[in-house]
Amino acid sequence: MNISQLAKSARDKIQLGVYKVIDPAVKLMARLGITPNVITTVGFVGNLLATALFVYAAIWMPDDDYSMVGLAGWVIILASLFDMVDGYLARTSGQCTTFGAFYDSVLDRYCELFTLGGIAFYFMAHTFYMPALITLFSLIGSIMVSYVRARAEGLGVECKVGLMQRPERVVLTSLGAILCGLLADSVEEYFCPLWLLLAPQILIAILANWTACVRILHVYKKIGKEEETGR
Repeated sequence: MNISQLAKSARDKIQLGVYKVIDPAVKLMARLGITPNVITTVGFVGNLLATALFVYAAIWMPDDDYSMVGLAGWVIILASLFDMVDGYLARTSGQCTTFGAFYDSVLDRYCELFTLGGIAFYFMAHTFYMPALITLFSLIGSIMVSYVRARAEGLGVECKVGLMQRPERVVLTSLGAILCGLLADSVEEYFCPLWLLLAPQILIAILANWTACVRILHVYKKIGKEEETGR
């Protein structure tokens, strides 16, 4: 079993555990007539709020106060739960629709554009230009992982290989922000607390772009070689 398979196995087990916890709430939502698209929208609004917290912290908070960064991390985690709820609600209540899947996918991309953009803005406001650039590469990788999969599946090729899919990216991003908020006072004697926010972005920047390349190679092996052989 390779690394991507191990990651998928771990991700699936965690999702099953979360589904068991949220099942009563999801059943209540179904009875109340709440639709998956509403839940998707709420999750998106949560990510907008997290972005606003990063921007607020960048402009109005003192440079040595990272409390808003930590709060933004908690908001991202909470918003990501809605991202899990919408799909589970759709499947268990028989509300799966083609538009719903499209809407969810589009808002997922917007969520990452806003939250990672908010982090990059925060770095820029503190004149941490290289960390901002790294976060930009993290954002590029995140979008390309999803885009390559979408284009591949549009060509009829299943493309779920590699690491750094959306759940891993969300967990790392939110964890970095939360730790930055919680541990800033403890670590500032040894290093700048912003390293806690940056470290996950370095990991995402490397592994997300690597995953996009792995997926391109996967598609090439599936259809590119066949087309070249058939010429």
